[in-house]
Amino acid sequence: MNMPSDENDDLLDEANLVTVAERANELTAGVLVNVLADEGIRAIAVGGFTAGFRAEAPGLVQIKVFEKDAERATKILNEIKRENE
Repeated sequence: MNMPSDENDDLLDEANLVTVAERANELTAGVLVNVLADEGIRAIAVGGFTAGFRAEAPGLVQIKVFEKDAERATKILNEIKRENE
């Protein structure tokens, strides 16, 4: 999976990541990460290792983006959700 580059890559250490979606498994989270990448938004899926556990409190895979991209990413994901309802 290739991440779109950003002209501010040198500032990434100070960037804040925010969660824009959660999915039950890595596969579906990965699809959303790729959709966002296609739109030029850098995204990452976090929590895939624990999402598969069958414990009392199973985890979810979180899709995270930079705070500056969160509003746009949320709009894109909401459009996808509406199209699939």
